[in-house]
Amino acid sequence: MKITSIALDLDGTTLNSRGVLSERTRQAIEKALGRDICVIPASGRSFDSLPEEILHIPGIRYAITSNGTAVVDVRTGGYLRKFSLTEESAEKILDLMSGRDVAFEAFIDGKPYAQKEYVEDPVRFGAMPAAIGYIQRTREPVEDMEAFIRAHGRAGKLDCLDVVVKGEEKKHSLWRLLERDVPDIYVTSSVPQLLEISYRDAGKESALRFLLQYLGLEQAESAAFGDGDNDRGMLAFAGIGIAVANGSQGCLQAADHIAGSNDEDGVAEGIEWLLAMQKEEQP
Repeated sequence: MKITSIALDLDGTTLNSRGVLSERTRQAIEKALGRDICVIPASGRSFDSLPEEILHIPGIRYAITSNGTAVVDVRTGGYLRKFSLTEESAEKILDLMSGRDVAFEAFIDGKPYAQKEYVEDPVRFGAMPAAIGYIQRTREPVEDMEAFIRAHGRAGKLDCLDVVVKGEEKKHSLWRLLERDVPDIYVTSSVPQLLEISYRDAGKESALRFLLQYLGLEQAESAAFGDGDNDRGMLAFAGIGIAVANGSQGCLQAADHIAGSNDEDGVAEGIEWLLAMQKEEQP
């Protein structure tokens, strides 16, 4: 099977549980790039939050960020495609979440902002202790988050929103409520405490489809790796979807192939398998 592109989810997939890119995985990515395969980070992270160790790999040119809200030229920082939440959606989301003991993250031009109380104590709002450093390092704290969201929504500059929710049952209840009452949004989740909300045409699948068309690459010749529910569509869309063994049930079901976990260099294993398959098929 010929492969011309590989889309890589980062957290929980390409990065290990410590948020680190292993040397084996780095080498596998570099080998794919050396075979003229387009390697595309495809993350729920905003552009400003992408790890430098990924962006600095020579040959990485494009990235899908914020769950497909933006497709970015890594070299220039310019957008090939970018969506924003409408003012009406932002207002409706705030109204629906009022009094429900949630916190918010907002993304403006690729930069993440978050409610001050959440940045100071993420675990109180449901984050895992291992995520504290990442949240506090990447989020700009805001005192009055609702006013901040309303102002940027009115200005048409609100890329997307995260609702920070403590508890899976509550998260899924609010998910259903948002999808029922706010018509022009896309809702997904990559980690237990987050509901990630973008404009309706976002999503990693949509962004990958756009980027492949932009680059003149074939869907049938694409591969994608993921671990979360926000990766399901991308894995189903790709010519071959590969889930790491630590993936969610939905992600595992969407995959054509299951590799080792992110702590077992599953992405490296999968890329090596793809490259070996291509080598065997060469005359």
